[in-house]
Amino acid sequence: MKYRKKPVVIEAIEFTGTNQDEIIKFTKGHAIKGIAVLETMKIQTMEGLMTAKKGDWIIRGIKGEFYPCDSDIFAKSYEVVSD
Repeated sequence: MKYRKKPVVIEAIEFTGTNQDEIIKFTKGHAIKGIAVLETMKIQTMEGLMTAKKGDWIIRGIKGEFYPCDSDIFAKSYEVVSD
């Protein structure tokens, strides 16, 4: 059998390397500034601490959880939704 993922609206922000404070605010403190000078951040996820690299998207899931997503996967999985 084949299955299609149900459409889910999420909130996300791209990690540009210069917006660490904005991501910390977005994740309500679940993000930690990286030590590799604006190239990485640590994101506290339900599975533990994960590393987000510059260009990744930080996603707030449907249960309020946060996790990083590679930009290629994000582009293939999500599209902009108008309010």
